[in-house]
Amino acid sequence: MTDSPLADALAAERDRFASTHPLSYEHYRRASTSQLAGVPMNWMTRWASPFPPVVASAQGARLTDIDGNEYVDFALGDTGAMAGHAPAATVAAVARQAARGMTTMLPSPDSVAVSEELARRFGVPLWQFSLSASDANRFALRLCRAVSGRPKVLVFDQCYHGSVDETVVRITAGEVRPRVGNLGPQIDPALTTRVVDFNDVAALERELGFEDVACVLAEPALTNIGIVLPADGYLEQLRKVCDATGTLLVLDETHTWCAGPGGATAAWGLRPDLVTLGKPVAGGVPIGCYGMTETFAARVQDVVVPEAADVGGVGGTLAGNALSLAAARATLEEVLTDAAFDRMITLAERFEAGVRSVLDGVGLPWHVTRIGARVEYMHGAAVPSTGAEAAAAFDPLVDAYLHLFLLNRGVLMTPFHMMALMCPATTAADVDWHTEVFAEAVGLLAG
Repeated sequence: MTDSPLADALAAERDRFASTHPLSYEHYRRASTSQLAGVPMNWMTRWASPFPPVVASAQGARLTDIDGNEYVDFALGDTGAMAGHAPAATVAAVARQAARGMTTMLPSPDSVAVSEELARRFGVPLWQFSLSASDANRFALRLCRAVSGRPKVLVFDQCYHGSVDETVVRITAGEVRPRVGNLGPQIDPALTTRVVDFNDVAALERELGFEDVACVLAEPALTNIGIVLPADGYLEQLRKVCDATGTLLVLDETHTWCAGPGGATAAWGLRPDLVTLGKPVAGGVPIGCYGMTETFAARVQDVVVPEAADVGGVGGTLAGNALSLAAARATLEEVLTDAAFDRMITLAERFEAGVRSVLDGVGLPWHVTRIGARVEYMHGAAVPSTGAEAAAAFDPLVDAYLHLFLLNRGVLMTPFHMMALMCPATTAADVDWHTEVFAEAVGLLAG
């Protein structure tokens, strides 16, 4: 098919959105006079709609905007709301702690319960806290460079680890360069970072062979470019090459926590030196966490200068605050439980089967991939093995059309790609509604 019918369909969906969201438009118009690009954070412009819907309330797996439109939410705050919106146990814990004080720069009783539970789930015993996964990754990189004495880090092409300078990079024409959109990089990223393709063992061996890399920072599977799963045995090879070259291994489980209660680390039997987490741990209250082995922790203690610990580049006055740790304890103990993960994963399997049945029925050469409670469908019959392959399969026009078609019919997907995440409040009916609307949407694409 040509682009013209699809472009016309997208224009019609934009008109439909505008007609059903007059109050959101007025809010956007007003916000444009006091907020950059009319939104609180610039990535909120990355919706297929002509302006973003403005949320009035969020509960469980559903959102309602200020125009009264309701959505089944599979975006879940791009994982930040994996526990669902306003989970009762977390809300109650936040209310109790807020009345007792929110931050003191001192330990709170909940902190031990949270670190013990994270240790149980992920198998690394010693934990620290930050305010975001970006901070957790930043601090992990600093600690790895400090204990190893090596200057560089290694990441995978098309990776995403938050707003971490060393990771907003990619391979372009065989060279390490800033990723498109990298705003004002402090220095040439080639000075700080080595980059290889995911699943390429030979490239990994070559780049770590220089023995100037402090650590590899990796998701167990790429997620923000679309799900790219590790090839059989690749993560075992990653650990082996790190060991052979004296390189530390940091696993960013912020998105891959969906694999199970202990993330991919536990589900796939991985052996990282550090694990980083963020977003969903405290049920939507800002938090980041990083856990480490006892061996690594001992090396950290050797380089820490106690009297300068507050100015060493690792910390934050509000890190480890009582409010976020109270929320985290309630979320871990009562919301994102082992039983909840079992149910979420079962629903994701249902979602995956529904999408696959639609694609098979219309003969579209697409594929669907799942990690635990997270599902992604992507253009192209070939399942990508690298971030570059996933990026090459991306079609902005198709993506915009699908997102807006679903949004206009009450289904919210992650805005950056066709990703769906289940939460404890997601229902089979929610999943089936997506399948029904998705089947209607792809009718045009298959025509």
